[in-house]
Amino acid sequence: MVDRKIAAGWAVGALLVFGVIGCGRSEPPPVADVTGGHGHVHTSKYGGVLVEVGNHEFNLEVLVDPRLGRLTVWTLDAHAEAYLRIPTKFLEVSARMNSGPEQLLQARAVANPATGEVEGNSAQFEATADWLKGAKDVEGAVKSITLGGKTFTDLKFDWPHGTTPGHPH
Repeated sequence: MVDRKIAAGWAVGALLVFGVIGCGRSEPPPVADVTGGHGHVHTSKYGGVLVEVGNHEFNLEVLVDPRLGRLTVWTLDAHAEAYLRIPTKFLEVSARMNSGPEQLLQARAVANPATGEVEGNSAQFEATADWLKGAKDVEGAVKSITLGGKTFTDLKFDWPHGTTPGHPH
């Protein structure tokens, strides 16, 4: 009698577990292998578009907030895991919204007392513009940036398309 109660309990438990897992949930389609044989994918920290800099040396993350009309660029290490502070006060970014005319933005370094970042030693850069409010598609490029002693130019991004929320390597 006790064995039947235990077996019945296990059966009910299994039905509940598998019923909850399967009930009303559709599994996503299989993901194609986009790693190019490298076996790992970098994921953005804030849901922005990652831009590879150099040959797997650094990353930029670009995020547009259409509600505030703000474009933010973060400088990151090769695996997009750690912030990389750089000694500059601003980044020049050319951008266009919805295939409109190209405009130049100055993304200024953001000071953060909690992390010790100051203007001229930061990993976060922001620019605001009224024309970015309501943006659905922003293409652009960071005109020039020096990371690890190397200067990189014309680093293109396509927000929110690009490789959001990560890119393969």
